[in-house]
Amino acid sequence: MPASPTCVRGAANALLAVLLAAASGLPALAGPVAVQVVDGAGKPLAGAVVFLESREASTAARPLPGQQIAQAGRQFIPRVTVVTKGTAVGFPNRDTVRHHVYSFSPTKKFEIKLYVGTPTEPVVFDHPGIAVLGCNIHDQMAAWVVVVDSPWYGQTGADGSLAWPAVPAGSYQLRTWHPALAAGAPAATQVLKVLATVTQAAVGLTGLTP
Repeated sequence: MPASPTCVRGAANALLAVLLAAASGLPALAGPVAVQVVDGAGKPLAGAVVFLESREASTAARPLPGQQIAQAGRQFIPRVTVVTKGTAVGFPNRDTVRHHVYSFSPTKKFEIKLYVGTPTEPVVFDHPGIAVLGCNIHDQMAAWVVVVDSPWYGQTGADGSLAWPAVPAGSYQLRTWHPALAAGAPAATQVLKVLATVTQAAVGLTGLTP
C-alpha cells in the first residue's frame, strides 16, 4: 500500500529535522522508529495520529506550506489533518452551496462565515492540540486538525503501523490520538527512549466508538 501524504510529509520533515539538529550542534546519533497501534481488541488501528514530543522536537519543527482542508460533497476533505504549529491552512469551498466553517476548540477558535470559493486569508494554527471543525449549516460535517510541535508525526496505515527512518536519539513523549476517541479526549501518552539503533513501540487505544 502506498504511503499516505501525511506519512510522506512526516518522513520528509523528519529527515530535514535530523539535518537541522546536526547543523545546530544537537546530538547527531539517530535511528529508525517503528510504532504499532492496536485497538482495545488488539486489532491494528488505521488512521491513528502518532507524534513525538520533546524540547529538541519543538526546536526542529517548522510550519508546513500549502495546506488545505476543502469542502466537497458537503464533507470536509480530509477529515483528519495533521500540521505543525504555525501552519496556515486554507479552506476552499468546492461545493455549489455555501458553508460556515468554525471551531470552538481552545486549540484554535475561528469562524469563516457563509462563503463560496476560497477565503483570502488562511487560518493559522499556532497552538498545539486538537481542533474540531464544523459547519453551522450542515450538522453532519465534522473534521479534526491535530496541531503538533514536532517534525516527527504521521498517521498509521491499514496495518496500524507507522515508521520514521531517522529520529535523533533521546527521550520523547510518544503521543497517539484517533478520531474515534471520546470527544475532547487527549492523546494517549507514553515515554519513549529512542536509541541510535532500531526503536520499536506498541500503543493500545481503548474506549473507541464504533
